[in-house]
Amino acid sequence: MKKSLALLPLIIPAGLVCSSCQPVQAWERGTLAKPEMAIDADPMETTLNTHIFFSKEASNGGHNAAGGGCGCN
Repeated sequence: MKKSLALLPLIIPAGLVCSSCQPVQAWERGTLAKPEMAIDADPMETTLNTHIFFSKEASNGGHNAAGGGCGCN
């Protein structure tokens, strides 16, 4: 336990250095644009799951961005 805590200050910076962002090349954009790479791969399924969830919870809302009340989100 003490050994793993002693290594913690070395592991965290190493993880930050190893996880970096890289620009996407033009020929890689086609792969990233595929539907299965989307955060919401199946919008119909997500809508259905959201409907089921809010029906079970007897509530609605809280899953969209907040607006200013004037309709100009």
